[in-house]
Amino acid sequence: MLINSELVEKATRPLSATPRPFLRWAGSKRFLLGHIAALLPKGFGTYYEPFLGSGSLFFLLCPSDAVLSDSCKELITTYRAVRDNPAQVMRHLRLWKPDPELYYEIREDRGRGRFRRAAEFIYLNKTCWNGLYRVNLEGKFNVPYGKPKTDRIIDRVELVSAAKALSARGVKLLVADFDQALKEASKEDLVYLDPPYVTGHNGNGFLEYNKNIFSWDDQVRLADTARRLASKGVHVIVSNANHEPVLKLYKGFKRKIINRFSTLASDLDKRRRIDEALLYVVT
Repeated sequence: MLINSELVEKATRPLSATPRPFLRWAGSKRFLLGHIAALLPKGFGTYYEPFLGSGSLFFLLCPSDAVLSDSCKELITTYRAVRDNPAQVMRHLRLWKPDPELYYEIREDRGRGRFRRAAEFIYLNKTCWNGLYRVNLEGKFNVPYGKPKTDRIIDRVELVSAAKALSARGVKLLVADFDQALKEASKEDLVYLDPPYVTGHNGNGFLEYNKNIFSWDDQVRLADTARRLASKGVHVIVSNANHEPVLKLYKGFKRKIINRFSTLASDLDKRRRIDEALLYVVT
């Protein structure tokens, strides 16, 4: 594995490094990677990332042993399809360009084969509004078209390099709740926890606004898990909202507050500055 200074340097060029995430994901930590890389231990056993999303930290580290998981089944099945046959996924993707008519056609009538569905997931993700993943009460993806600024969806080299990282013998992909995914984490392993949260409501509205994304009970359960793992000698890094009740859950964790521009407004001029917290126990 690269040493920390090399990882920090690699993290400063997330759009040119390979492998790199092939998905956009609302709440991606691409812009925090340099800060996270600086906190990493010199070595670790198995890497765990139970809120996988776009997998920014996984693709930065490229560990040979990893447990990657998410509660979103379609996300994990897409990763598995890319891992198993990136050429088949690319066979569909190379035919499509950003187009609102095509976008809504695919969104409303999904294909059946696993590689086509993975290609459709990537296409919708790359052309929807801000990489947001949201489903309605029937479980159907319902994010509007995002008016991409480029015709580029993904190139073959990008997808193949991601598939190679995912194909390492010790890398597992699971559909699981974070607690279940972390059951086998042990001393000297590295766990990165990046739960869903909205930073724009770090004041009194935090609990109400976030309850349908990741509830307060979920936050408490996650903090309990993080503290338990840290007490076993697991390296634990958490990214979360800079919200005082959240911070108080992580007693004994070191803290670093990061101020950055939000990525959740389509108009760059409307992206305001936000605070996020990195909470960590790294020995």
